[in-house]
Amino acid sequence: MNLEFIRELPNPDAVKAMMAVKPELKEIKTRRDGEIRRILSGEDDRFLLIIGPCSADRQDAVLDYMHRLRAVQDKVADKIYMIPRIYTNKPRTTGDGYKGMLHQPDPSAHSDMMKGLFSIREMHLRTLEETGFTCADEMLYPENHAYLDDLLGYVAVGARSVENQQHRLTASGLKVPVGMKNPTSGDYSVMLNAILAAQHRHTFVYRGWEVHSQGNPLTHAILRGYVNKHGQSQPNYHFEDLLRLYESYTAKEVQNPAVIVDCNHSNSGKQYLEQIRIAKEVLHSRRSDERIEGLVKGLMIESYLVDGAQKIGDGCYGQSITDPCLGWEKTERLILEMADLL
Repeated sequence: MNLEFIRELPNPDAVKAMMAVKPELKEIKTRRDGEIRRILSGEDDRFLLIIGPCSADRQDAVLDYMHRLRAVQDKVADKIYMIPRIYTNKPRTTGDGYKGMLHQPDPSAHSDMMKGLFSIREMHLRTLEETGFTCADEMLYPENHAYLDDLLGYVAVGARSVENQQHRLTASGLKVPVGMKNPTSGDYSVMLNAILAAQHRHTFVYRGWEVHSQGNPLTHAILRGYVNKHGQSQPNYHFEDLLRLYESYTAKEVQNPAVIVDCNHSNSGKQYLEQIRIAKEVLHSRRSDERIEGLVKGLMIESYLVDGAQKIGDGCYGQSITDPCLGWEKTERLILEMADLL
């Protein structure tokens, strides 16, 4: 193999022992896991909001954001249930660019994955300790999930990973809900096959072990828009798209049919301000048809402290260094408006 072996990284159990979750925090996670499960199964009619920065690039700004979000969550707790985004590894279309805190705990420095492993666990752990939130992260590398599995409340599988067998099999063994994004082509069948695969039991290789999974009945769809053959962004959040997914779910007999609508990415054409309009349209579609109301369990929104995005090194505290995000004032206003609409 043409690889340079730099150093052996500690296994997940060793990292967890060094940065353990206190018993009272385990109780919070258990409670939140149950609440999220009941929302996705339809037993609880609150609306999920998976919200936060496109990428969690620096701990101080992310924690600042989480404390602000906690205060808003308390105002809308009877209608909206928040799962903050702390995305610590980022897929890159060409392989170049910032790959997230796991790779670069300092975005301006070279990769340091040893430091990155401890940095991402510290950020998720501090968020749970200080705000009571269990958060969402993307499972970009299935073998790395074990470093955070005792902290996460939700896992997303991205558009470029949804057809990968290891992602599907690993998702089948997770205890928390997994959202499968539609692929960049927009093909519903790929996403639905991923959901079905993850809901079934499997035997496979994971971290050097032969393992058996029990299947994950809370695996569901995330609609994020798609790109046509001309490279143009196309949405799939409209009423007709949601109804088509409902019909596809019914035909496949999927357990706990649910969808989260991603308001950014190709649904917005990465025009981050469009997230406000898209969120309200989806809520209107829910009010218009009881099938869609039962299917659409929540939204995913990219939001940070400052509107837009910046280049690495620009130094704007709380502004995204990857995709542009809604700033805090617009975020808070939108959440309160959503609560009124719900």
